[in-house]
Amino acid sequence: MTRWGILGPGRIAHKFVQDLLTLPDAQLYAVASSDQDRANAFAQQYGATHALGSYDDLLTLPDLNVVYVATPHVLHHENALMLLNKGVAVLGEKPFAMDSAQVNEMIELARTKQVFLMEALWSRFMPVLQRAKALVDDGAIGTVTGVRADFGFAATFQPDGRLYNKQLGGGSLLDIGIYPLFFSYLMLGMPEQITASAVFGETGVDEQCGMVLTYPNGELAVLDSTLRAKTPCEAYVHGTTGSIQIHARWHETKALTLLRDGHEPETIRVDRATHGYDYEAQHVMDCLANGLTESPVWSLADSQNLMTLLDTVRQKIGLTYSI
Repeated sequence: MTRWGILGPGRIAHKFVQDLLTLPDAQLYAVASSDQDRANAFAQQYGATHALGSYDDLLTLPDLNVVYVATPHVLHHENALMLLNKGVAVLGEKPFAMDSAQVNEMIELARTKQVFLMEALWSRFMPVLQRAKALVDDGAIGTVTGVRADFGFAATFQPDGRLYNKQLGGGSLLDIGIYPLFFSYLMLGMPEQITASAVFGETGVDEQCGMVLTYPNGELAVLDSTLRAKTPCEAYVHGTTGSIQIHARWHETKALTLLRDGHEPETIRVDRATHGYDYEAQHVMDCLANGLTESPVWSLADSQNLMTLLDTVRQKIGLTYSI
């Protein structure tokens, strides 16, 4: 049985735990919040053994195996270091931290302590996206020429909320633009050149961001994120003999369609009863059971590369945070 802790009982943590509890070898052992009442409510709702009114209190539980860090972006680095220093495995929400320097510090500590650390890039573990990657790798659409991916929704403007508050790491890029960047990285690796442009709102965060990534062999990735409108939220991989359409919302999709020259469209579906966080949670438990300190599917090097892409886009659009 893997004893899980939850650090930060927000909206995503609720979804994660709902899925976690579908796994027979997972136990919700503890929840920690900066607010005791929130911790109590979360623990009561999901049957957690311990409800803690401070993050530090997690360190008092010797039987804790792994903690899911779901605090605001700006706290990911600090929270991960706290847990790693005590030898507790960490599954840290995306973005892994606020910049590459923070990510590198987390990774260095995890390797020094020989403690498991992984970024919670849940889309990497979705069966449909894994199938799309396998199709690309097997040459099902020939040589890849480019990808397209978008992620947008019409967010309610709340200046102090996490999406718009710069002090909390707000903005479309870090919250949802990370997904299209991840998709381009998954399919094409690291680019040779990045251009980007953004529209900033009154709180100083990017409310829309467009990115074009160019690769050594001429492949092109066209990506965008927005908090101002609901967009199709689809992703495409184009190749010399066909394309793969990943249906909405692509980052948590249940279906793709393989479009090949001279063939009828072929739709592949993988239905599920969960939100989809159970796939990454099960993967973490498998890694821990096998004594691994990092994932072979979404490695620490992958997280470093993704943060490098985010840092580069931020530099291109002139987005800075006080870290």
